[in-house]
Amino acid sequence: MKSIHTKSYSIHFNSNCYTELNSYLDAHHFSKIFILVDTNTHNYCLSGFMSNLNTATPIEVIEIESGEENKTIDTCVGVWNALSELGADRKSLMINLGGGVVTDLGGFVACTFKRGIKYINVPTSLLAMVDASVGGKTGVDLGALKNQIGVINSGDMVLIDTAFLDTLPQNHLKSGFAEMLKHGLIYNLKYWNKLIDLSKLTMNDLDELIYESVIIKKDIVTKDPLETNERKHLNFGHTLGHAIESYFLSEDNKEELLHGEAIAIGMILECYLSAELLKFPKEDLEHINLVIKKMFRTVDIKPSDYDPIIELLKYDKKNEHGNINFVLLEAIGKPKIDCIVDNELIFKAFEYYKNNLELENN
Repeated sequence: MKSIHTKSYSIHFNSNCYTELNSYLDAHHFSKIFILVDTNTHNYCLSGFMSNLNTATPIEVIEIESGEENKTIDTCVGVWNALSELGADRKSLMINLGGGVVTDLGGFVACTFKRGIKYINVPTSLLAMVDASVGGKTGVDLGALKNQIGVINSGDMVLIDTAFLDTLPQNHLKSGFAEMLKHGLIYNLKYWNKLIDLSKLTMNDLDELIYESVIIKKDIVTKDPLETNERKHLNFGHTLGHAIESYFLSEDNKEELLHGEAIAIGMILECYLSAELLKFPKEDLEHINLVIKKMFRTVDIKPSDYDPIIELLKYDKKNEHGNINFVLLEAIGKPKIDCIVDNELIFKAFEYYKNNLELENN
């Protein structure tokens, strides 16, 4: 797979990652290299990554706790303090080795430490490879509210080594796959059709699909880096998906959902809204519902959950002038931004999801 280059950063794949990284390190003469990991990537990914480094620059490892609940300003403060105590300066480099929490938080830490040091993302989860590490969105959550604090800065490089996927449990692979499905729905039917029959996919096929997904996201964010228009398409499934994810994260009696699990629900709900408001074909709605339900575990969202989930929509970053803005579909590959949806229709979308769940389980 060929490297992908943009005006501000480059994306390299598999064996080419380390050739490019070592050349980059030789050229920049950093004072120190800091590798940010979480508890999982420290155990499963760090030694393999470091064995591919060829540099005399001093290296320090900073570890944070894994999990979305640790994607907070408090964690950032801990990392900023560690950088200071370990002698980081403006000629230091941060390498973020991990999933979306590490790349989002590490990028934000790097962008704000001493008003900005260089950083590189090395995503180790499928979700981070196809989504979080590409496009420059960095930041942290505010309590249970997703990605409320952050900046847009892409760093210098993204290194995608799909060998790291061997360390992931199946549910985390599926979580990342939800973002790939989203790319198909907002970009083109051909890519969607490549994705939907998992039983026929080999590891080589997955590598190619990841590559194609990265190109889709890169193309969108290159055209609209600050999310004023086309980049909003990437939020399909996320308006309700993020609210569901935040709600299940904040409620003690609810099982925490992985990001992709919540987005999968959000895509079904928002396809329903699309059918009601934009004449999205009903047969495509049923097809998408069936595909997603086969891939992801079903979640019991009770009527008593609807109001608190809808209340969380007001914190969505896409909102403007007090309006809750949805990205909906006129057809597969044809999204429409800034759609206004009333609460009664959102209730009906939840009922659609629930009724289809009941039919599926009978």
